[in-house]
Amino acid sequence: MSEILIAILLGIVEGVTEFLPVSSTGHLVLATELLGYDPQRWAVFNIAIQPGAILAIVVLYWRTFWAVLQGLMRGSRESIAFVRNLLIAFVPAVALGLAFNDQIETLLENATVVAWALIVGGIGILVIERLARPKQSGGIAAVSVGQSASIGLVQCIAMIPGVSRSGATIMGAMALGIERQTAAEFSFFLALPTLTGATVLQMAKHHDAITSGDLQLIAVGFVVSFVVALAVVKAFLAVVTKHGFAPFAWYRIAAGAVALIALSMR
Repeated sequence: MSEILIAILLGIVEGVTEFLPVSSTGHLVLATELLGYDPQRWAVFNIAIQPGAILAIVVLYWRTFWAVLQGLMRGSRESIAFVRNLLIAFVPAVALGLAFNDQIETLLENATVVAWALIVGGIGILVIERLARPKQSGGIAAVSVGQSASIGLVQCIAMIPGVSRSGATIMGAMALGIERQTAAEFSFFLALPTLTGATVLQMAKHHDAITSGDLQLIAVGFVVSFVVALAVVKAFLAVVTKHGFAPFAWYRIAAGAVALIALSMR
């Protein structure tokens, strides 16, 4: 298979899974491993195309971002609280990401860790869906400082590939009493600084090894992930509103089990 086709395939995987609670990084690691690609060859690519999916959120929620920007210029308390909460939730990922970057990269090469994390995470989603009693609404600005900090700490669990950044933040928010839609949107918006920071860190760390050909592949993956994510985010919110997160939990468990079987047969 040509590298362009691999870039398109991985871009599709990224766009489909980035904002679902199924772990985009985990799926990219498994796709790379099970399809026989060189994991080290595609490790930076898998992180570098994440901004494509992030851009989809900017496009889909541009009115929200514009309203927040206008509010900040007026000194609106609601807009200030919106930005404050996201920044507070972002800080733990920065601290731990910088401190344990090498260990995180090592985990990205372990497909077995991903498979088990998918299964355990799926069980965790089912438990939280059954026990959580979300009551707090009012949007991201209504989330407290303490809740924001807690969501940020929970997000750090997703540094283990297969856990799912969106899954951890959404379930963490629901466990703290935040209703589904606000929890999902908090996760979407928190992705902007978190994934952008991770991409910048990896590109800066490995810039000497990135060739012009790599940049072309990254551009292809970026565009594909952007287009796919545009469609997936709307569909995701529709499914969650009607069925909750249980379908994604059962998918995680099934995907992790299949991956473990496939890895054991290699």
